Amino acid sequence: MNEDVTYEDFVTTRAQALLRYGYVLTGNADDAADLVQDGLVRLRGAWDRVVNKNDPEGYVRTIMARRHISLWRRRRREQLVGSVPEGRYEDRGIERAEHDPRLWTALAALPPRQRAVLVLRYYEDLADEEIARVLGISRGTVRSQAARALGKLRADWLPAAAPATTGGHHDR
Repeated sequence: MNEDVTYEDFVTTRAQALLRYGYVLTGNADDAADLVQDGLVRLRGAWDRVVNKNDPEGYVRTIMARRHISLWRRRRREQLVGSVPEGRYEDRGIERAEHDPRLWTALAALPPRQRAVLVLRYYEDLADEEIARVLGISRGTVRSQAARALGKLRADWLPAAAPATTGGHHDR
């Protein structure tokens, strides 16, 4: 790319192609426009660095793809409900598991790094980036250690059965 090209020239000539790329990623024109806008805003801040590497479009496309994946993952974890709950949500399964001494025994049997990752993620509610920073490891290592630890816990520990409810039906 010619180093004399300005940011404004780039946006004018490549915005439609980037919008098409965003549409292919998202399948939605509004989401595509949001991705393009986010990518171009970030490109503006890094224009001098990026134009020297002769690939501003690649830079924007990478930003758009990463942002789309991030949003997709976040939406996938959301659990939409028809109405706002009246009170606080409490998961009795989590409460039972947290007070089950067998869980803490199984957790203590894990290698130290795996145990630390799980405690920081699920007990301290830290994001992978924060866990990586705290433990001085990469985000990928955080994820792989969490996956291995959860696999071991699933294999070694089963939660205690939920207490039976009393109703009108009894087995004899």
